[in-house]
Amino acid sequence: MSKIAVVTDSNSGISQSEAKDLGIFVIPMPFNINDDTFFEDIDLTQEQFYEMLSEGADIFTSQPSPESVIKLWEELLQEYDQVVHIPMSSALSSSCQTAMMLAGDYEDKVYVVNNQRISVTQRRSVLDAITLTEQGKSGAEIKEFLEETKSESSIYITLDTLKYLKKGGRITPAAAALGTLLKIKPVLQIQGGKLDAFSKARTMKQAKTTMMNAVKSDIENRFGGDAAKVHLQIAYTENLAMAEEFKIEVMREFQQVGEIYMAPLSLSVSCHIGPGALALACTKKVVEDEL
Repeated sequence: MSKIAVVTDSNSGISQSEAKDLGIFVIPMPFNINDDTFFEDIDLTQEQFYEMLSEGADIFTSQPSPESVIKLWEELLQEYDQVVHIPMSSALSSSCQTAMMLAGDYEDKVYVVNNQRISVTQRRSVLDAITLTEQGKSGAEIKEFLEETKSESSIYITLDTLKYLKKGGRITPAAAALGTLLKIKPVLQIQGGKLDAFSKARTMKQAKTTMMNAVKSDIENRFGGDAAKVHLQIAYTENLAMAEEFKIEVMREFQQVGEIYMAPLSLSVSCHIGPGALALACTKKVVEDEL
């Protein structure tokens, strides 16, 4: 049985300390902030990020250097037979395509998974990969399985402000001004990797109801109709108290689900949506059901 190392990036929300506990490896995502480069969870904390964001700093996401990726792979292949690398969605960053290109020189050794997930759903893919390695699956089998089941998840996000969507060019200044005037709370969706508009609400309460109804629809129409066979996850930007309150509401609505995982939203997504956002994610339990 091959000894397999599981690698991901910090967009999964998995910290360096959690990675050690899980026995995996996390590549920190670089951020360019006011002409300086920082690495998530190395010399850039969540608190520092939001402080600089609130101060109007110029923040741009970047991708890990090819040299750093190759260096990690080379080190791991001295101890492991194969590497399964699970980067953030190829639709949101070029880091996945870069890793796939680099893996061309590591045939049968490095398998880059392009399953178009991010944040808590990307984390779920990592946990599934760990389970698959424990079941004796090869790197090729894990890659194939995770890519075949990539559409078995979705994320819905509601925002507190349109400021950062405007700053990133995702909506026009006029649309942002009108939305702010009307106090619109947009609900966005990440499915298949892209951040798209899903719905609009006038209050945070309506937005939360919209997200929960969207997940109910996914469970019924996409994930087999059994809430006990899905993972629910909540992600948030900066406002932990609001997220904890939302978690209680979600637990009340989805009593069959059991444990609900909650974590801060990836900073790469936070750049575009700002503080005060809430997200509800749903992922089908694929590993336990099908293997």
